[in-house]
Amino acid sequence: MKKILVVDDEKELRELMVEKLLKNNYAVSSAGDGKEALRVAVNEQPDLILLDVAMPIMDGYETCQELKKNIKTKEIPVVFLTGKDLDPQSINRRNNELGACGFLPKPSTFKELLDTITEILG
Repeated sequence: MKKILVVDDEKELRELMVEKLLKNNYAVSSAGDGKEALRVAVNEQPDLILLDVAMPIMDGYETCQELKKNIKTKEIPVVFLTGKDLDPQSINRRNNELGACGFLPKPSTFKELLDTITEILG
């Protein structure tokens, strides 16, 4: 069973994603901020991290940068989730700079999320 780490500071959204992923036969853990995400990722070694961009304390870009520096987490695929109305070219450039797999806008349908997960994890 593939493990996914959901990182989002919006508790309701995080819990909804966790619930839906569990129903789709994924093992799921979650974190409410970047610092917690780093700790969970090192300890649990997920197969994929769904990472919100706009978070207090440490945003998604900073969190991804730290994940990619750590030998224990640098190979874990990261997909950014963003509710910001950002330019896709800018986001893609950041993805490439940070070694992320891509991004999904919030809101996206759950089917779009599952399709992205399937594409990355097989």
